[in-house]
Amino acid sequence: MTFRITRFIEIDAGHRIMTHGSKCRHIHGHRYRIEIECQAPDVQPSGEQTGMVLDFGFLKEEMLTIIDQPCDHGFLASIDDTELLSMFGPADGNFTAWLAELAQTVKAQGYARPDRTRLATKLYVVPFQPTAECLARHWYGLLETPVHTRSGGIAKLTKVRVWETPNCVGEFCHSAAG
Repeated sequence: MTFRITRFIEIDAGHRIMTHGSKCRHIHGHRYRIEIECQAPDVQPSGEQTGMVLDFGFLKEEMLTIIDQPCDHGFLASIDDTELLSMFGPADGNFTAWLAELAQTVKAQGYARPDRTRLATKLYVVPFQPTAECLARHWYGLLETPVHTRSGGIAKLTKVRVWETPNCVGEFCHSAAG
């Protein structure tokens, strides 16, 4: 038997899938719904989280910090999409140097949030195509440790679902084999 909890947030963000053979290669946006599922074999026996797998408030706080703050009303882009990134490069600077700095940050931490962009646009750069499935895997990796730590090791992050539209969802799940 297992206890499960799910929390969601919604963000608005633009993206494009540069290699897509149809309309998704164009710049467009979505009202994303991101769902996080956690499970535990039992609820917390004592303390401020008594009777809980994990406090929903903590999940919300982490989701807002890791997903909402850097991505809401921003643009999600692949580091390989240099044509697109050239639109966001600082107007006053050297695009090649700016792009090299972004690539170095993406390689080191898995994403970059440049503070110098044209029109002060919020930009979140990742080492993959920003599809729902890949974003789910990415955010899973960023949320897995905070969920485990905050629950005192009881809860495990089991699933991240990223809805691009009311009809389309990508997910990344914990594998029992892995």
